[in-house]
Amino acid sequence: MAKTKLEQENQYIYIVQASAESGRCKIGKTTDLERRLKEYNNMTGKSKGNVYAYLFTCKVKNMTRVEKDIKDKHVHLREEKSKEIYFYNPMLFDGYVKFIKSHPSFVEEIFIKKEDKKHVVKIIKRTIPTLEERGLSRKDLLQKAKKIENDEFYTRYEDIEKELKMYPKSIWKNKVVFCNCDDPVDDKERNTSAFPLYFLRNFKELGLKKLICTHYSGAVDLFNQGTKGYIFTTNGYREFDYPKGYGGSFDEPLSLKILKEDADIVCTNPPFSRAIDYWKILIESGKRFIIISNITNVLNTAYIPYFKNGKVWAGYNRIDYFLNPKRELVDASGHWYTNFPIKNRPKYKHLKIVPLKNIPEKYKKYDDSKTLIVDNGYIPSDYKKPFAVSARSILNGLLEKGYEIIQDKRYTPYIDGKECFARVLVKKV
Repeated sequence: MAKTKLEQENQYIYIVQASAESGRCKIGKTTDLERRLKEYNNMTGKSKGNVYAYLFTCKVKNMTRVEKDIKDKHVHLREEKSKEIYFYNPMLFDGYVKFIKSHPSFVEEIFIKKEDKKHVVKIIKRTIPTLEERGLSRKDLLQKAKKIENDEFYTRYEDIEKELKMYPKSIWKNKVVFCNCDDPVDDKERNTSAFPLYFLRNFKELGLKKLICTHYSGAVDLFNQGTKGYIFTTNGYREFDYPKGYGGSFDEPLSLKILKEDADIVCTNPPFSRAIDYWKILIESGKRFIIISNITNVLNTAYIPYFKNGKVWAGYNRIDYFLNPKRELVDASGHWYTNFPIKNRPKYKHLKIVPLKNIPEKYKKYDDSKTLIVDNGYIPSDYKKPFAVSARSILNGLLEKGYEIIQDKRYTPYIDGKECFARVLVKKV
């Protein structure tokens, strides 16, 4: 079969950006890269200082098909339906290029811009020291976590991705995700919360209906977004709304209205210092959620009733590090919590459920009130009375293995009159 005129020509896909428009780019097709770039730089009304340059170019077999598939895949990142203008930051750019290069029509890369050093946060890439290297124990981290009052933390993108990939994609399909704890969206990656970044990058793949994010106008402007709170929404095209008098806090009337009327799933990292208020609002809303909170919550009387009554349980992963405003790693032990069903939890393997007689003596003892205390993941399978376990056993999924919490407050054991580390009192069902 004879080739059409278009098939006889070279076909290209390109990503181009104007020097004065760092927050967006254009993705298009052409049979002549040189001519197309000249057309951009000769557009009527364009200032002389606003120069267009290619960020990426490649040869393809069917440019029309590739362009259409890009539109379909990244529809939520397009600025306007009638224009091929896309939201841009380095992370999203990597996603565009990855998609193009994985397309069946991709032939070869011609050009890609060199990595912009200023966007590289080297501190994230360094090897994380072990607890031993830092002279810390797990107990030290738990005690430190209890005292955390500084909420100026960024959640790392890799920690969000690691957790959310554990859940089936079906939970997100046609759902509205609400990120309601200072989760702004900006043209610059540095000024964008990792939560909306994750959902923007995976919007199409997850089948989301809408993403709603809020910016909090608090005393500390973590993301350089200014003093006005705002609401970001995307369900295909981006929209920023600055309601008069809105500060962006999760407990403001407008935020509560969105939670009640619009949200299906909440996903964020609420401030540790206001976690009690946040959990109460969230759990009473009845909405599904996947959030980060202090790893010691399961030992805190304010939260134990939620675990006891099956309103919340541990997610898949713990978080040992956040980033401070200087993008430095800081210890601030957290954990993911959710009310989505957890199946085949990997950490079940850390639970050693065996007859009491098979638990080594050094990992079982009785306190002054004759209550059994077990450690190191050991759980007696044949013990009828209440016994005390550490937070780790609850976080590893003990309540999903036929055991229940039996009191609404933490249990503080005493041995020889000396107060010991707090526990949770449980019993076999």
